[in-house]
Amino acid sequence: MKYDLIIIGAGPGGYVCAIRASQLGQKVAIVDREWLGGVCLNVGCVPSKSLLKNAEIAHTLTHRSKEFGFSFENLQLDYGAAVKRSRGVAKRLTKGIAFLMKKNDIAVHIGAACLKSNSSVQVIAADGAVSTLTASNIVLGTGARPAVPAALSADGQRVLTYREAILQERLPASVIIVGGGAIGVEFATIWNSYGSHVTLVEMLPRILPLEDEQVSAELTRAFKKRGIEVLAGAKVERLQTNAQNVDVAVSTESGVQTVTAEQALVAVGFAPNSENLGLGALGVERGEGGFVKVDAGMRTSVAGVFAVGDVTGKLLLAHVASAQGVIVAETIAGAPSVELDYRMMPRATYCHPEVASFGYSEAEALSAGYDVKTARFDFRANGKALGLGDCGGWVKVVSDARYGEILGAHLIGPQVTELLPELTLAHNLELTGEEIARNVHAHPTLSEAIMETMHGLVGEMIHA
Repeated sequence: MKYDLIIIGAGPGGYVCAIRASQLGQKVAIVDREWLGGVCLNVGCVPSKSLLKNAEIAHTLTHRSKEFGFSFENLQLDYGAAVKRSRGVAKRLTKGIAFLMKKNDIAVHIGAACLKSNSSVQVIAADGAVSTLTASNIVLGTGARPAVPAALSADGQRVLTYREAILQERLPASVIIVGGGAIGVEFATIWNSYGSHVTLVEMLPRILPLEDEQVSAELTRAFKKRGIEVLAGAKVERLQTNAQNVDVAVSTESGVQTVTAEQALVAVGFAPNSENLGLGALGVERGEGGFVKVDAGMRTSVAGVFAVGDVTGKLLLAHVASAQGVIVAETIAGAPSVELDYRMMPRATYCHPEVASFGYSEAEALSAGYDVKTARFDFRANGKALGLGDCGGWVKVVSDARYGEILGAHLIGPQVTELLPELTLAHNLELTGEEIARNVHAHPTLSEAIMETMHGLVGEMIHA
């Protein structure tokens, strides 16, 4: 079976690469050991958003029903039904990927893949059948898996990774989440909304440590208001399980304390799926942690072998993987393409309140030597946010005072992940704050907060 291109891994990087390559006239095969759509569509970003929608409704009904004029007798929240709904959402989208593979005449092979050369891939199916595929080019899109330290070993029952957590239909009465990154804060939002007692433990000084410091502080305040216990600057010294509970010894500046819960979720990072692929024998260079090294065109150190997505370690986000997949397909086909600026990639976290950002934080811009000017507009002065009953948070924009260039933006509040594309597009088109402020925004919309922030950069805000 000979192809122009073989892609190993059918996640957002792999399947998008396959579709774009087919559009450019390539004969394409895609191989995955488990499923189409990868982690994102099956047990990651897509089903988790379904759970978060259920969580939003649950929180409104249980904590804000009087405010909205609702009353209930014997309100019942079925967490298992929420999980089942999320599985239906995931299944519908993965069926859609299968349709797209067929529509674009992409051959699908399910099995474990191993590179035998830079033009040959061996595939072992679940029934043991072995086949060999050959192609002029090979793309690695094998993703990553949870990195679980030995001391926090997950058993899938008491100690979970995101995969067990997103599939289990049982709601834990109490849970300790180790790791205050995107996965940690999203599951904290979900479980807390359904009534679980949640303790969030982060080793670094603040949760969402890669975001702007003010964002982390605002999210911490919001979480504590919801009853989520946040232990930042806290190191897990020991984790022990028994038949009923998990005991986690946590050290902070004030000493060591033991936190007990029904379950623990370990969400401290990721390791690349770069083993057992034949990369070492082939000479594909890997960096720290085993992530595959690539250049701007996603080429590895071996001619004809490319890599996209989490396995590269560039920026472990589904939309970045998809963008890389398009670049690879275009590079191989000799079509015009682009280079990605990873600092300027959009980042979205779907906790409540939502967090969205791109580019430099204020501290990073100052450190880089920019003459920095910032402006911030609070959602409490935004009519749409007040109407939604969700007016916490703000929009903050970082700019270069000399030229007016937008260097970054940091948002926390209602549906801010949907506001981010206007800002990243503005940056890509080199628009200034004045040009964005002069763009008339519909009223009442949340996007008016962006307009107001830009007014703040170049003059005076109208509604603040």
